[in-house]
Amino acid sequence: MTIILAIMLPFLVAACIPLIYRRFTKLHIGWFVLAVPVLLFSLLATYIPHIAKGNTYTYTMEWIPSFHINFVTYLDGLSMIFGLLITGVGSLVILYSIFYLSKKESLHHFYCYLLLFMGAMLGVVLSDNLIVLYAFWELTSVSSFLLIAFWHHRKASRAGARKAMTITVIGGVAMLVGFLMLYAMAGTFSVREMIANVELLQVHTLFIPAMLLVLLGAFTKSAQFPFHIWLPDAMEAPTPVSAYLHSATMVKAGIYIVARTTPLFGGHEVWFWTVSLAGLITLFWGSFNAVKQFDLKAVLAFSTVSQLGLIMCLFGLGSAALNLGYSTESVIYTQAVFAALFHLVNHSTFKGALFMMVGIVDHEVGTRDIRRLGGLMALMPLTFTIAVIGSFSMAGLPPFNGFLSKEMFFVATLHVTQLDIFSLETFGLLFPIVAWIASVFTFVYCTMIVVRTFFGKLQPERLEKPPHEAPVGMLISPFLLVGFVIGIFLFPNILGHYILQPAMASIYPTFPSAEQLTPHIHAWHGMKPELFMTIGVVIVGIVLYVTLKKWRPMYRVFPENYTFNAIYERVIETSESVSGSITRRYMNGHLTYYFMYIYIFFVAVVAGYFLLSNAFSWDPTQDSSVDYYELILVFVMIFAAVMILFAKGRITTVLLNGVLGYAVAFFFVIFRAPDLALTQLVVESVTTALFLISFKFLPDLRPEKAPRKVVLSKAIVSICVGATVTFIGLAVMHYEKFSAISTYFENAYELAGGKNIVNTILGDFRAFDTMLEVVVLFIAGLGIYTIIKLKAKKGDADVEN
Repeated sequence: MTIILAIMLPFLVAACIPLIYRRFTKLHIGWFVLAVPVLLFSLLATYIPHIAKGNTYTYTMEWIPSFHINFVTYLDGLSMIFGLLITGVGSLVILYSIFYLSKKESLHHFYCYLLLFMGAMLGVVLSDNLIVLYAFWELTSVSSFLLIAFWHHRKASRAGARKAMTITVIGGVAMLVGFLMLYAMAGTFSVREMIANVELLQVHTLFIPAMLLVLLGAFTKSAQFPFHIWLPDAMEAPTPVSAYLHSATMVKAGIYIVARTTPLFGGHEVWFWTVSLAGLITLFWGSFNAVKQFDLKAVLAFSTVSQLGLIMCLFGLGSAALNLGYSTESVIYTQAVFAALFHLVNHSTFKGALFMMVGIVDHEVGTRDIRRLGGLMALMPLTFTIAVIGSFSMAGLPPFNGFLSKEMFFVATLHVTQLDIFSLETFGLLFPIVAWIASVFTFVYCTMIVVRTFFGKLQPERLEKPPHEAPVGMLISPFLLVGFVIGIFLFPNILGHYILQPAMASIYPTFPSAEQLTPHIHAWHGMKPELFMTIGVVIVGIVLYVTLKKWRPMYRVFPENYTFNAIYERVIETSESVSGSITRRYMNGHLTYYFMYIYIFFVAVVAGYFLLSNAFSWDPTQDSSVDYYELILVFVMIFAAVMILFAKGRITTVLLNGVLGYAVAFFFVIFRAPDLALTQLVVESVTTALFLISFKFLPDLRPEKAPRKVVLSKAIVSICVGATVTFIGLAVMHYEKFSAISTYFENAYELAGGKNIVNTILGDFRAFDTMLEVVVLFIAGLGIYTIIKLKAKKGDADVEN
């Protein structure tokens, strides 16, 4: 229950923010919001000793049990890592934002969106039910859209938010289809139950399609090649958003899905090659493109793409151990997953610090363009310290935590060449080569960040503000993060034992001991191949940086019209153009034609089905007898309906329409349904009165002068609709292809506790439908109220003028 409350707390506080913001106008709203992640981080930290011992915590709250959809939370080693990152980095980001964002900003909106995102991310990593997980997954897309577009007055911010949401939501829908396939195979939405029956799932024909669809969702969210194009554009968000979403949380959601489903899909050749190659290509492409950027945030964006590729590649490589099964040999390959988890934590520390550093430079200097920067080391020494530690950790240099996980990455790529499965004896050499080349580019852009920003000659005439050091409050969060960068390097095994080891047990549940899967981390491990690879990275990286101006023009070889961004923009423009052209053809502004489209579609689908399936059958001998008063009511309704067509005034039309409604009410009385009759009478009376009041302000009816063809087409469509509805009404009485559902509702008292079937259908069986109808009415009422208020304000303004 505690974990469910932890997930819901950000949502509850977000709902209260507007009230707090108005009540306490003098105090920064961020201080109230900061208490939420701090409290949640402290709560999760109390579970660390228990999780380290192998304990897990599960709680189930029934939601829709008939469809196996329940709110099930599951806290284990893997979800613990992500939960700590979400709340820990979230605390530092909120603290940083208090000093970064101006009070003139719409802060109550910003923190509301941020808490929505935080709660959604916690829901993703702590949910065991796939449908609940998917609901939170899409909520992260919506809330991230709001955060990226926070500065909505900027066109680039709106475009970046749309691109991020378009790509991630498309991937999310694909992932939902994959989840439904898994349910079709396993008969449950529980991830733990699926893993327990993994052998049955792996032989199913839907196993590989489900795997690829789930990966599609994970790749789009974690910006894997070629879906990475949304991440650089998302840098238009405020720096606190970039530091949170794009270093520790949103982009890690796809990583989480891959890690969580590794026990399910891992060990299969398709999974191994898809995950590892996607990660390897993303690693190289991100680092290669980062070097050509001039905006510091763009450099960090592509570096994030690259680092995510590194982590994804490691998870792919480590999945090979599941194919081998537990043995002394297979344990070696599990170290790739350990390195992935280790680098996951390390990346959150140094990348969060670097984003905050770039935000400080932009905030205090007024630009992020490295062509206009330089010479800031003496004026901003503390910011320079953050940049050095963060950049060199990302480059994989000692004495920083990035060095440890990068070395383990090199070890994993070298080990995979020794495998004799999945054709790795021939293609396995690809991994260490590409990894080394990508690491060289990583070193180059890390050097760019430090040297081009803080060394060289100061150019005050090209800066928008006089450069100076940031206030202390803005430096606290990045300094805490770089403190973790150094602390993890000095004491890595504390993290390994208490945090990473339980996560390894979650990813390899069939292996007997998590301790054997957790290597002892050494800063110095002798003169081994991985160390020589790092030395080579530094030497070649320095040479490439010094000669950067000579080989940078090679980026011009790639035509701008054929980049993934350009292709995406052309697809969007073409789609908008084609859809606009089609829409203009049928959206001609005439309501009559819109009704005709609807009715024609209705007749084509419904009547077409009845005709093609031979479903229509009617035997009048089996029906009850028709009394004379029923025939009188029928003829009254026919007369009223026909006379509406010839009515010359609105009042007459409304009254004839009321006759139809009241006749229906009389039929309900005849059929012994007084509650329905009463409802019909009330609704008909209210609508008739409203029609009469509304039509008082409308001009009189004018005879429609339409061509004979148009009148004939309307008559044909009307007759077809009437005939279709009539035939359906007659056919359903003897339709035997599906069993009747009425017998189910007859048991309403036992199922819903109500004696009135109609009431139980509306209030219980169709509760969601009824609730949504109420919501629609509420929204419509809210819209009408808003329009009236705006009109009143406009009238007052006109009077004043």
